[in-house]
Amino acid sequence: MDFSYSEEQRMLQSSVSKFIQQDYNFDRRCKIISSDTGFSKENWKLFAELGWLMVPFGKDDGGLGGSAVDLMVVMEEFGRGLVVEPFLASAVLSGGLIADSASEVQKRELLGMLMDGQLQLAFAFTEPHSRYNLSDIAMTAVRDEDSYVLNGHKAVVLNGEAADKLLIAVRTSGDQRDHEGITLLLVDPNTEGLQRHGYTTVDAHRAAEIKFNNVKVPIANRIGVEGAAFPIIEKAIDRATLALCAEAVGAMERIYKKTVEYTKTREQFGTPIGKFQVLQHRMVDMFTEYEQAHSILLMAALHLDINNGVAPKAVSAAKSRIGKAARFIGQEAIQLHGGIGVTEELDVSHFFKRLTTIQYLFGSTDYHTLRFSKS
Repeated sequence: MDFSYSEEQRMLQSSVSKFIQQDYNFDRRCKIISSDTGFSKENWKLFAELGWLMVPFGKDDGGLGGSAVDLMVVMEEFGRGLVVEPFLASAVLSGGLIADSASEVQKRELLGMLMDGQLQLAFAFTEPHSRYNLSDIAMTAVRDEDSYVLNGHKAVVLNGEAADKLLIAVRTSGDQRDHEGITLLLVDPNTEGLQRHGYTTVDAHRAAEIKFNNVKVPIANRIGVEGAAFPIIEKAIDRATLALCAEAVGAMERIYKKTVEYTKTREQFGTPIGKFQVLQHRMVDMFTEYEQAHSILLMAALHLDINNGVAPKAVSAAKSRIGKAARFIGQEAIQLHGGIGVTEELDVSHFFKRLTTIQYLFGSTDYHTLRFSKS
């Protein structure tokens, strides 16, 4: 089987790679994450101008094709650069929900603005008690004439502070953990009764806690069919998980290569530590883990493309295996760098924090191992 990229995919990869090398070095990233927004609005506009925000969407929606392999190409490069702009939260996750469930009128309005860089979205689905159970939703939406009245609390909403619109998973019927009865609503964050508290996560990305106290949302803001959002959410989360795995693979490649270079210059007893056989073995193990992670990532992407975006077992296999590799490579990189490896001034510590966070986003390694075994 031919696993090589197409000419268009190679051009896309080259475009993102050049941006990372020329305009997104570590010092530039440090300035971006210390800003009030935590990301660069100029970079977001550039992503739109270069067509990268069109990558997750099919041609029928005005995108570039929307294949999982295309998405993988972009996210690997973003991983190598530790990009903090909310591409995953806004374009991949939230945009995917719109593309799969919104009406044609809603898609034309929302996706057009999103791909033009004029709109940012966030998907609020987790609650403090829900862990990784996507159906564990206690937040309620009760009909009141031509509106829904929302009450509840959403936690760790990626890009929740900066988003222009919020996609909210609410319960309109059924018990707290039922798959049926979950509905998607589009909410203006400036609506009365809605409170947002933004914060920086350990990996320098941004998230928010959002509370709803009798927030009124027009019924016209419903996305898709009432009570039938669970399978759509599950599909979108799996696609976002694939994108996250690709980011992890890109980050792992960069951190293990940086570690190899460091061992060539760091001397002990007058000899570069890279010449010590025991350390060579450890770096070979890092390389092996990276290659296995990259292979299973490609397998998962191909399964998603073959099966119209639905491949839960393949996605869980990738998340489980890549989570283990991320932990191993991150910890080995820190140990081989020694004390300097945990300092804020060295990018290795930032790669380690991001890889550690990725292990738990959209389901931990243990969760996806169990999900795979049950599939």
